[in-house]
Amino acid sequence: MSTAPLAGLKILSLAEQFPGPYATMLLSDMGAEVIMIERPGVGDPARQFPPLFRALNRGKRSVALDLKSAEGLARFRELAKESDVIVEGFRPGKLAALGAGFEDMRSVNSRLVYVSISGYGQDGPYRDRAGHDLSYEGVGGLLADQADAKQPGPVPPIPLADVGAALFAAIAILSAVVSSQRTGQGRYVDVSMSDAVVSMLTAFLVPAANGTPLGEFIAEPGYGVFTCKDGKLLTLSIAHEDWFWKPFCDVINRADLAPLTGRDRVARKAALREEIAAILVNKTRAEWGDLLDKAGVPWGPVNSLVETLDDPHVRARQLLRKITHDGGKAETFIVQPLKFDGFETAIPDLPPELGADNDSVFSDSSN
Repeated sequence: MSTAPLAGLKILSLAEQFPGPYATMLLSDMGAEVIMIERPGVGDPARQFPPLFRALNRGKRSVALDLKSAEGLARFRELAKESDVIVEGFRPGKLAALGAGFEDMRSVNSRLVYVSISGYGQDGPYRDRAGHDLSYEGVGGLLADQADAKQPGPVPPIPLADVGAALFAAIAILSAVVSSQRTGQGRYVDVSMSDAVVSMLTAFLVPAANGTPLGEFIAEPGYGVFTCKDGKLLTLSIAHEDWFWKPFCDVINRADLAPLTGRDRVARKAALREEIAAILVNKTRAEWGDLLDKAGVPWGPVNSLVETLDDPHVRARQLLRKITHDGGKAETFIVQPLKFDGFETAIPDLPPELGADNDSVFSDSSN
């Protein structure tokens, strides 16, 4: 018997590109069976970018179905009868227009959980507006500093609306499945990418809504990125704690600064940051790391992507897995980060070719 937390859970995923595939990848790693329903001849548009597609879709199965055809829709309904969850990422109303919306599927399987991921949700004035991650970040307040400055700034390098929506979609699936198992009735869940951004900014938006904005939440001089003698970067993360600031002052031989309170430090932030930077550039990152660790001061290396993959802590946490192709080539993937007692995450297979599992999936469903 499998010890995977989600063993036995069957998910049909029509979601494409990033949020849905990432959400279902996490659940697949925890034991769920994920069957991608892809458009014949085209598949997930992310297939145009093989590194992205492969990163998010290993361990899944692929079925090519044309839901615009009577046969394709009938076969999809056949799969839905024996599934627990449907996840989709189309514009609102598209699947309902094809006869594959929540009400259609509920008539086939009353306990089915149906999760829709869209840019702005299933209602509201922006419901039908096209968009991608950056637009959702803008609406949700993530680019507020640029709005306040009335000046465009850098585009965030991480698609946080995508990532946030994926995590909320995973929560939605698990919550609705628990409800379905308890009541015998499925649920529809509306996941909005812009809503995800708003929620992630709760600690900032709530004070603004109540007239008590946080302003610069962490204004400490010892909270930032600094350059070391060898050109490598490190982070200091002394947020507001005197008990970190005082040993840090000892490490950098500035005992005269140790009595400064948080308020004092913030008032002198610019000057203190310059002093800290001028000191840290005199030793290598490894040298500072040893000293800071011994003193219990919060810090970390600023890694490149390649350095992250080789970081001893990342490797010790066993987040990387290699799968070897038939030809002997090894491919590295990252597994979901939760550590369960009695279960170790494994990736069952490489990303599937488009429609690779049509025969096996429909053979399973007919038995």
